[in-house]
Amino acid sequence: MRHRWLLIGVCGWVLFFLIFGSRFFSLSRRALDVYVGKPETQSWTPSTTKDVKSHTALEWGKRTPAPGNQPSGGPSPADPSEWQSVVMQRLELLRSFCSNSSLRNLTHTPLSKFILDRIFVCDKHKILFCQTPKVGNTQWKKVLIVLNGAFPTVKEIPENVVHDHEKNGLPRLSSFSASERTHRLSTYFKFFIVRDPFERLISAFKDKFLQNPRFEPWYKHDIAPAIIRKYRKGRSSDGAPGLRFEDFVRYLGDPAHQRLDRQFGDHIIHWVTYVELCAPCDIDYDVVGHHETLEHDAPYVLRAAGIDRLVSYPAIPPGITHYNRTKVERYFLGISKRDVRRLYARFLGDFILFGYERPGFLLD
Repeated sequence: MRHRWLLIGVCGWVLFFLIFGSRFFSLSRRALDVYVGKPETQSWTPSTTKDVKSHTALEWGKRTPAPGNQPSGGPSPADPSEWQSVVMQRLELLRSFCSNSSLRNLTHTPLSKFILDRIFVCDKHKILFCQTPKVGNTQWKKVLIVLNGAFPTVKEIPENVVHDHEKNGLPRLSSFSASERTHRLSTYFKFFIVRDPFERLISAFKDKFLQNPRFEPWYKHDIAPAIIRKYRKGRSSDGAPGLRFEDFVRYLGDPAHQRLDRQFGDHIIHWVTYVELCAPCDIDYDVVGHHETLEHDAPYVLRAAGIDRLVSYPAIPPGITHYNRTKVERYFLGISKRDVRRLYARFLGDFILFGYERPGFLLD
């Protein structure tokens, strides 16, 4: 009798683990599919696919967007101090993904000179700002120029001076010795701003290859032809003489994009990932602001850095920071799912580190 009850108990535990394990696997698999797409639809590089599939325990698909990333813009506190909980939640999300070893290829990068060149220094107020083009970067540089004493107010800074690094008085972190860099990285207030990765790429494409307001002819005359030669072979040009967004997407999603990146030099800063620009998992930033909620993030950064009484962030035109899904859909219209999924694979680190929703309307 005793052995019979023992056998029944063992069978019960086995049945329990079978049911529980099956349900856990099903939930994890479903969550992963929601975030990165079903496995059979992927066209990624082997290393990226391996990294993503091995991380089912995080159940990405169940995550809501990071605070403030909602299309509506998130909460609207009247006092910048009330925004602190949003900022802290964003940092917690960032650090949780940074600490996962299976995502290391997506989230970590060596602190090279390329990255140190992106970080501007304000020694007077002990601030480091990492440059992320196409997310209001120009305005933050104006703030630092004023803090460094080159001009008394933001309005008095000539536009042609902001990006002239010999005249704007903004030293880069790369200009300091190793010990000086270490000291600043460990003690200064550090921040940068992000934006929906795909919308940022659209902004970079428009600014550099269509509008080119600052007359930087190398984008149209050198970079665009190189991309067209490599990625429009055997495809109809549709009468388009210049670079098309489809060509741009194909270049960025190519696993071998580094060959052209090396040819283009530092000009790639307008479209490489935030991971490649600012090393968010290798530098302990105090604030990561979001373009979509810049109206709240800008005053919070000024206050957190202790400079809110010394300088103001330039006025933000109404609606300019809101995520525009219609624009994104229009630009990606007609681009193959294969090319969009390759692009997403490249920028997956930027999506997950900063809580941006998977763009299922483009991928599925």
